[in-house]
Parts: sequence; structure tokens; C-alpha cells
Amino acid sequence: MHLIDINKARYRKRLNRIILSCVIIFALGSLVISQLLIWLFPDPSGSHFHWNFLGVLITAITIGWLLNKYRSNEFMTEVVYVWELKKALNKINRKMTQIKAAGQKGNIDALITLQYSYAGSRQLWQLDDNTITMDELAIHQAELDAIASQYNLTLDANDYNEEMLKQF
Repeated sequence: MHLIDINKARYRKRLNRIILSCVIIFALGSLVISQLLIWLFPDPSGSHFHWNFLGVLITAITIGWLLNKYRSNEFMTEVVYVWELKKALNKINRKMTQIKAAGQKGNIDALITLQYSYAGSRQLWQLDDNTITMDELAIHQAELDAIASQYNLTLDANDYNEEMLKQF
């Protein structure tokens, strides 16, 4: 997955609309389905927990299905990109200890993976206005740049490929 520049304002606006839509659909769908099931299958004991739970479950599955179905829609482009980027960075973070150790030894794939991780994290944190840890990221980036210059390497985040993670 390559890093691309996205419009922060448009991303935030669309993400907020998607979240609001999901919340409204979840609340109304759960209530309507639960009430319909209770009306169709009343319980003499007065306990309708199972119908309420089923309404919530059906609505949650429906929302997941809708999000997956419309993920290729132009409106979802930025939001899906961020979801995919977070997924890619999570895969890297699970192996970060091994990647950093290999990077210290000059492994080019490890260094490119670190470059991608730092660039992707920087982009995510800027999109989400999470700038608290940017100073720490700058320190890690400086360490990576020092290692790259030690081995006379030029690192490009766009050279990253998920296949690189298999060796760690």
C-alpha cells in the first residue's frame, strides 16, 4: 500500500458523516427490529432480552455489510484509505521489535518498513490531530536517518511492500 496525500478537511467531514450515519442506523435499526420481533413473538414472562439482542446483532451485521459493500464508493475513498493504512501499520507494529533489531544490522527491508511506518504514522496523526507524540516520532525518524546514512542508503516509504514483513 502506497502512501497518498488526502484532503484532511474532506476526510474529517466524510468520516463524521459516516460515523453519524452508522450511529443513527444502529439506534433506529436495533429499536425497530427488536420491537418488530417482540410484536411478532411476544414472551409471556415479559423478558425480551433475546429479541433486543437479536435486533442489535442484526443491525450491527447489516452496518458492517453496508460499509463493506460501499467501500469502493468515491465518498468512502479517504476513509477506506485510512482504515487500510491503520491495518498496515498495525501489522508492522506487531513485529516492530524484530524489525528494529534487523534495521540496526542494516537490513534494507527493515529500514524501508520503518520508514513506511514512521511516514504513515505521521500522516495518520496529522489527519486525526494527534500531535502529542510527534516529537517522539521525530526522534525515531532521526535515528532511522542516521542508520540509513551509516549504510549509504536512501529510504523511500513507497518502496515498502507487505511481503517484506514475512522475514521478521
